[in-house]
Amino acid sequence: MSAATVRPKAGAGAGTGTGAPPPRTPAERRRVLGLDRGAWFLLAPALLPILVLSAGPLLYAISLAFTDAHTGRTATTRFVGVDNFADLRLDSLFWESFRIGLVWAVCVTALQLLLALGLALLLNQNLRFRWLARTLALVPWAMPEVVVGIMWQLVYHQDAGILNKTLRQLGVLSGTSGNIDWLTHLSWALPAVILVGVWAGMPQTTVVLLAGLQNVPRELAEAAQLDGAGVWRRFASVTWPALKPVAVAITALNFIWNFNSFGLVYVLTQGGPGGQTRLPMLFAYEEAFKYGQFGYAAAMGVVMIAVVAVLLTLFLRKRLKEDAA
Repeated sequence: MSAATVRPKAGAGAGTGTGAPPPRTPAERRRVLGLDRGAWFLLAPALLPILVLSAGPLLYAISLAFTDAHTGRTATTRFVGVDNFADLRLDSLFWESFRIGLVWAVCVTALQLLLALGLALLLNQNLRFRWLARTLALVPWAMPEVVVGIMWQLVYHQDAGILNKTLRQLGVLSGTSGNIDWLTHLSWALPAVILVGVWAGMPQTTVVLLAGLQNVPRELAEAAQLDGAGVWRRFASVTWPALKPVAVAITALNFIWNFNSFGLVYVLTQGGPGGQTRLPMLFAYEEAFKYGQFGYAAAMGVVMIAVVAVLLTLFLRKRLKEDAA
């Protein structure tokens, strides 16, 4: 049989010998394009609100960052290029707020994960009134940020707050003069709002981790227990590997939510005392709505988006490499 009549092997390219699939016929291409159009038609109701309410404002904010948009009855908006970013590079107050924002986001996210993991493991046990405990664990999540902020202002109140009262009863504080004004103290304000952030955001992390624990094979844990593995060994070898993808996903989302926090800290301290709790989102808000510099505030938002995107990319890439290894 001549070489010209040899039929190519299955999966081999037509006359190429590279193993590439044969090109699609015009009828196949039309059929695929028709399916794609049908898929886009079905996705449109979900994509349209995202484009209108998320992508549109984001693109507008990015374009605003390259202008000198500001308030004023006779104000005119001009294109200024990267001038806002050049000014922002030298703005020490913004970068100080950015540092505070990173401290806030990292501390709150890490504590949320650790405490929520412990609570999820506890709620996953076969305990009496477990349904009631799971319901109560969701209470902080169901409360608006403004209500949470006002409630914790009462907890932290210098004279009538339950925290100072409890510390006095325990002998940690002595007399009225020893009361701590937690939300206006330069050293205690940031830890105080971090505690509130952990309390308010922990339920959602608990729910996600508890859902992940439902998918951990009980047979593996029982087999490890029969082999003599202790509680910590079973958690490290069986529970955590199965739970790790869920934990990584919720940690990344929590970091984004926490770094962009505004309402809770604004109600508690409005960025005080002395800017000790002024998160970058609060700084941008003041720049836009207090001083009327919308273009400059938009540039802050663009920088925050870029930095958070880079940090999350590095974090997720490292986790993916660890999982692949």
